[in-house]
This record gives sequence, C-alpha cells and structure tokens, in this order.
Amino acid sequence: MKIMKKLIYALVLIFTLTATANTVSAADKNNKANTEMTAEQKVQLERIKTRVEEIRDMDKSHLSRSEKKELRKELKELKTQARAMSGGVYLSVGAIIIIILLLILIL
Repeated sequence: MKIMKKLIYALVLIFTLTATANTVSAADKNNKANTEMTAEQKVQLERIKTRVEEIRDMDKSHLSRSEKKELRKELKELKTQARAMSGGVYLSVGAIIIIILLLILIL
C-alpha cells in the first residue's frame, strides 16, 4: 500500500513539473511577442483604449436596459481583444483544479 502511494505521488510530481515547465516556456514566448507589436496593433490598441474611455465618460443614466447591456457586451469584446494583443499567461479552470487537488493530496 505504501509503495503504491509513493508511486502515485511520484507520478503526480512529474506531471506537475512538466506542466509547469510548459507554462514557463510559454510565458517567455509571450513576453518576446509583446515587445514586438506592429504599428497596426498599436493603432488598434489605441482605438480600443479611446473607445473604453468614451464609454466610461458617457452618461448612462438615460440609457435603457438593453442599451446598457449592449455597452457591457462591447466592453467585454474590447477587453478580450486587448488581452489577445498584449499577450500573457492564462491558466485554464482545469489546470487550476488539478493544482488545487495536488496541493490537497500532498498536504
């Protein structure tokens, strides 16, 4: 029983380390890509920033419920576009759950 438990812990450790190594290498690639934004991407990012500022400064008290909903939807789309341009490391929900389970098992 103890041998099986040690084997499972060893396999979990190996899996965790390999997943972490892939995330770290992905982070390095995204940082390089982030510094090399093209002029077109910079212009698009600036357009997104100005549109977000326009929406933020707008008086929303006179808008209907559906118009407010459309603004929220537009802001979400702008946010995803900005994140895609700027790069970064994202953890999926599955990866977070696996990490939490591993921590529970180890501790």
